[in-house]
Amino acid sequence: MQCLIMTPSKLGLIQVYTGEGKGKTSASLGLSLRALGQGFSTYIIQFMKSGDTGELFSVKKYIPNIKIAQFGKDAIADKQSKMFEFDGSDEIKGTDGRFIFLPDAAEREPARRALEHAANVIKSGKYHLVILDEINCALDKNLIEVNDVVRLLDEKPDNVEVILTGRNAPQLIMDRADYVSEIKQVKHPWEQGIGARRGIEY
Repeated sequence: MQCLIMTPSKLGLIQVYTGEGKGKTSASLGLSLRALGQGFSTYIIQFMKSGDTGELFSVKKYIPNIKIAQFGKDAIADKQSKMFEFDGSDEIKGTDGRFIFLPDAAEREPARRALEHAANVIKSGKYHLVILDEINCALDKNLIEVNDVVRLLDEKPDNVEVILTGRNAPQLIMDRADYVSEIKQVKHPWEQGIGARRGIEY
């Protein structure tokens, strides 16, 4: 009888979390916590988001091996020319405690800078897991070019796992990915008039 020899799993795959349902960012954050438990470091780059979300406070207080960089209204100062990064050492400067999606025109430059930063982080090879949070939304809004993202994925180091979140993931991204999870919305508290809740949605 022939025995199969299992080789150890390694990092370097591409994952996509997309769909209309809640939980795409939450899933990627859970994955970063699992990776941390195995001694891996994580860098999270948030497209079109800003504000004092719970994950920012958690990283600052408890998780030095995870970094987060936000690119949005309050993440870009001096007319969106400066990156605002939370790396566990800086003071968190917030607005109303929620992430903010700007009109497309205002989002374009932060999204471009986010992709540029993502390329530097991924190509450096310093982080085992890189999460591109809401990048699918930026692609869907044509704020950045899908071919640029595919090229980045093609050129990434073999040992860097990349996760792309956000609804409406382009087909080219899903074709390139090794994992694709589509989260379906069946019910949502918004339908009952319940707004975003601290510690749950942000």
